[in-house]
Amino acid sequence: MHQTNSCAGISFKSQALYLLVYITRYLDLFWTFTDSLYNTSFKLLFLASSGYTIYLMATSYKPTHDPNLDTFRVQYLLGGSLVLAIIYPYAYTPAEILWAFSIWLESVAILPQLFLLQRTGEAETITANYLFALGSYRALYIPNWLWRYFRESHWDGIAVFAGVIQTILYSDFFWIYYTKVMKGKRFTLPV
Repeated sequence: MHQTNSCAGISFKSQALYLLVYITRYLDLFWTFTDSLYNTSFKLLFLASSGYTIYLMATSYKPTHDPNLDTFRVQYLLGGSLVLAIIYPYAYTPAEILWAFSIWLESVAILPQLFLLQRTGEAETITANYLFALGSYRALYIPNWLWRYFRESHWDGIAVFAGVIQTILYSDFFWIYYTKVMKGKRFTLPV
């Protein structure tokens, strides 16, 4: 955003959902202290960078954001994630329900961005690269799940199912990214 002096093409709603994901997932920072400086630092980095992005989009770059394009109805994502978190937590404690909520919400938080992309029909290369990085981050969890299942006999059903949903949501984007951006073309959606 600083480079282009604009937040055009970036969904404020997706960014707000990601901030909510990090807040609900990392609330444990306030009552669970860990010896892992690395883990704590990255949790704080996610919270701070998401908060800063929202701040910039709501203040400095607000004139460059078009709310008429960013129209996805996020209340359905919030409601669905909350229902799943209440029905399928690992334990009925506030911390576990919030964690499950954050996992389910993260799996669909990209939908407003993809919807915005569909409405505009194109994306700046930097935005397409950002989306590719977000999708790749989730897709790279798949080998981790397999490793943990076969090596440690650990199965995290909520994370796996939510991750599969998220990866499927990205699959069409990945194909277009590959056929356009990876071949040096501008990212545009097929007509």
